[in-house]
Amino acid sequence: MKNYMTIKAFAALSYTAAALLLGTAPSYAAGPHSGGHGHADGNAGHGFDFGAPGKASNVTRTVDITLKENFFEPENIDVKAGETIRFRISNQGELVHEFNIGTAAMHARHQKEMMTMMEHGALEADRINHDMMKMDMGGGKTMEHNDPNSALLEPGKSAEIIWKFTKAMELEFACNVPGHYEAGMVGKMHVK
Repeated sequence: MKNYMTIKAFAALSYTAAALLLGTAPSYAAGPHSGGHGHADGNAGHGFDFGAPGKASNVTRTVDITLKENFFEPENIDVKAGETIRFRISNQGELVHEFNIGTAAMHARHQKEMMTMMEHGALEADRINHDMMKMDMGGGKTMEHNDPNSALLEPGKSAEIIWKFTKAMELEFACNVPGHYEAGMVGKMHVK
């Protein structure tokens, strides 16, 4: 069983590895989505190609998602186009983790935003600095993590996302905290 120091050491190594892979130059978050860093697909305010936030009254089923140290339970999810799903997400790990629905390209872009959050102290291995996330990055933009397709959770916290899938395609759900995706914290979502 891992102890807390081992997990924090792993997180520090993950951050360092991610910094080397992505570079350490700040890449300020963009997008006007509620003043936060915007949609992970780069189309802030224009929706997503694969769906949109759904209404609770239209939920067809609930999927429970558990986040642990660099893996999800379950690892694969099958969805039907037109289906509205309630994702109940629980972080049972000792580190901050994210559940983010998107394409591999969207996750690659979002990882840079998450690195910026870590570089500026808004995100730490085991906690979120909510005051730092509200910091003005210029132009009314902040580092707030408030995209409707994503939940960023501290250890022991839970959240819910209701999502309507609009077309058949292959997606991923991933944790884009620096180093976590690279360590295997990604699952497949097959929309048929």
